[in-house]
Amino acid sequence: KQWYQRRVAITAGHPADYTPVCTTELSMVQKMVPEFTKRKVKMIALSCNSVSDHGGWCEDIKAHGNLEEVSFPIIEDPSRDLAVKFGMLDPDEKDAAGLPLTARAVFIVGPDKKLKLSILYPATTGRNFDELLRVIDSLQLTAYKKVATPANWQAGGDCMVLPSVKGEEATKLFPKMRVEDVPSGKQYMRFTPQPE
Repeated sequence: KQWYQRRVAITAGHPADYTPVCTTELSMVQKMVPEFTKRKVKMIALSCNSVSDHGGWCEDIKAHGNLEEVSFPIIEDPSRDLAVKFGMLDPDEKDAAGLPLTARAVFIVGPDKKLKLSILYPATTGRNFDELLRVIDSLQLTAYKKVATPANWQAGGDCMVLPSVKGEEATKLFPKMRVEDVPSGKQYMRFTPQPE
């Protein structure tokens, strides 16, 4: 609870310590810590190994990424209790003992402690952390402004005015709003520069 402190949190599940894709991912997470910190995001990882395994694995993560440290916690879950509770098991990927591996689950939890995003990657596919930053930027913008972000949106790009914002309120809040004509004639495709 103290670790969380009403910030956005990302939990990333990993199939196991000492696996190549996980090692590249956690190395990338450490390299991106300044970007996450700038957005007031806390990172935490989960792996189905013990804390003692995590310590040795962190040395490999640091070596792979030419890093000084791994500055975020890695939760141990050798019994897979948390992985089961959060629905993070990959039914197709098994460890040497025949137990299902933890899938590459990503959960983004907002300051209100509600789940904002859940992505489940197969154990064989690495995550795109640039995409997670993009999602965080969108979540933080849309939590306080009456906009949504369209497909492939990037920070600073045009946003869409929420359908719940009607008439005068829309023109007052978004004086540069433009409406895109569509064959239906419905005026729901309303774009605006990203609000400050």
